[in-house]
Amino acid sequence: MKILLVDDHPLFLQGMETYLKSKGAEVADTARSGPEALMKYEMLAPDLVLMDLQMAGCDGIETTRMIKKAYPEANIVILTACEDEAVLLEALQAGASGYLLKGMEPEEFLRQLDVFRRGELPLESGIAGRLLQKLVLQKTEAPEINAVENGLSQRQLGIVQLLSQGLSFKEIADELDLKEVTVKYHINEILAKLHLANKSQLIAYAAKKGII
Repeated sequence: MKILLVDDHPLFLQGMETYLKSKGAEVADTARSGPEALMKYEMLAPDLVLMDLQMAGCDGIETTRMIKKAYPEANIVILTACEDEAVLLEALQAGASGYLLKGMEPEEFLRQLDVFRRGELPLESGIAGRLLQKLVLQKTEAPEINAVENGLSQRQLGIVQLLSQGLSFKEIADELDLKEVTVKYHINEILAKLHLANKSQLIAYAAKKGII
């Protein structure tokens, strides 16, 4: 998995690059600004962008918007010291696939990277529930789509509910007595039916529609 690191603090950037490489991760390159991040993404097509939020000039939210506009398939995870729920929500709305706090323990950070590799949402657990179940309902501009009218089965609605509660794919599979690959298949089907780009948007949609 190729990683692009984006942060305007050289010391942090160098330290993160060294740490990730020491753990066997492939750091494709680093960038210190939004425009440089877009240029590096175009050159390298990384599997994951770890994006600082509070950068001078073009911040992480605007940079996320730029990259996602040009490359909708981009996977961007915000790596930040900010715990402001409204700001983190804006980052998710801009297209980020998740966020992680810089103050987390190194072991937890590596675990969350594994979460991403499995195709799940990397979210800091202490904030995730409040962020996605309270603010999303008020602020997310989710499509006005009726889940049942758009072909979601009761099984798929149940999967959406469990995903919104923070369960992993494996935990959902265990809860519903399904195989993990079946859960992943259903989630991809749900995203396609509701015209949503990622699981962050799906959870936001679920909150707005009262599915949670």
